Amino acid sequence: MSPNATLDWFGCATFRLTIGGLVIFLDAYLDRVPSAPQVGLRPEEVERADWIVVGHSHFDHLYGAERIAKRTGAKILGSHETVRVMEAQGVPIAQMIPVAGGERVRLADDVVVDVYPSQHSCVWSHRGMSPSDEVCVGDLGLTWQEQQERFRGLAAHFGTLGPDVLAHLQASAQGPRGDGGALVYHFRTPQGSLFYQDTSGHWSGILRDLRPDVAILAAAGRGNVDGEPIQGSLAQFVARQVDLLHPRRVFLGHHDDWLPGFSRAIDVKPIRDEIARVRPGTDLIETGYGAAYPLFKERT
Repeated sequence: MSPNATLDWFGCATFRLTIGGLVIFLDAYLDRVPSAPQVGLRPEEVERADWIVVGHSHFDHLYGAERIAKRTGAKILGSHETVRVMEAQGVPIAQMIPVAGGERVRLADDVVVDVYPSQHSCVWSHRGMSPSDEVCVGDLGLTWQEQQERFRGLAAHFGTLGPDVLAHLQASAQGPRGDGGALVYHFRTPQGSLFYQDTSGHWSGILRDLRPDVAILAAAGRGNVDGEPIQGSLAQFVARQVDLLHPRRVFLGHHDDWLPGFSRAIDVKPIRDEIARVRPGTDLIETGYGAAYPLFKERT
């Protein structure tokens, strides 16, 4: 019998997936501002990692990967922009695999991951995270230039969040050129399959063809559906993805208060209720930090 896979959440969209002796970090953002809840692990304390799989290149996903990779020798799998940033941070290019979607990468003899292109959440549409049941409408059809103008307003807002946040943003500013192209991943293991997403966006045509046993879904911000902001709530967005994927078990990510003043601890109940409405029988699992949850554990 294969050893059970476990999943540790370390805040934001960072997870540690352990499959027997294989250790895979999903994103690597472990450092936080002092006012945010602390996750109990820092990049310098990671003793073992074979792979770091990165969803996109923003600091709250990529910052820390350079230290974990240098300390453990882990290989980094991510977008070409992620690889460029990590190379600039001193990670050897031979220790990284750039992907854009459409690739299948072998992580171990019996574990592979399929890579798919995705979408970033419509972060340009707000200056703070909305409650999970708040319905947001409008903002359709904006050009790239209009979105960039709103991004500048968001950047100005970040500058008002206090000296600790400003110092953290300066320390984690590794120079990414945007998000680098968001990616999602479908891991296939002897025990089952896992879908991983680290920001609230998707291409519907991709998700509807996947059937993971377990899905990690981002639950923060304004959802992006095929390039446009969802006309509805975050809870409806997450449930829509569950309805496309049909997983039997769901974990959430990005839903804690990782950057106070911008983020918020997301109320999970509206998400749970909406999932129950569209896909009855799907388990929504809530864990604390570092819980080592048995990933493919059968219901009791």
